[in-house]
Amino acid sequence: MKASLLWQVGITLMFCKTLECKGVCYTLIMVLPYRNMERIVKGFASHRRLQILDLLNKEAELSVLDIANRLKMGYENASDHIRKMAIAGLVMKRNDGPNVRHKLTPRAQSVLMFCKTLE
Repeated sequence: MKASLLWQVGITLMFCKTLECKGVCYTLIMVLPYRNMERIVKGFASHRRLQILDLLNKEAELSVLDIANRLKMGYENASDHIRKMAIAGLVMKRNDGPNVRHKLTPRAQSVLMFCKTLE
């Protein structure tokens, strides 16, 4: 009887460990999409970045200098915003001689459509 009880406790403990392990794995799996979503949201979580998205939607293939001049902002500031947008997967870059041209990704198009529904 005692051995049977220990066996049952052993199975219960093993089951709990398995659940705990799955709980950790499940937590990690659930955290990854939220972190990915956070990275995307941070990519457009600025009025300047939204202006850049809107500008690139109207005129694709602009350089950082073009964007900075059209939005009347500093070159370094524009470059930093574009870098964060590229990390979020919102902007694609293409080398064009000494210049780097930028255009929106399909994800950025979706973000713009979403933002327009909020207006």
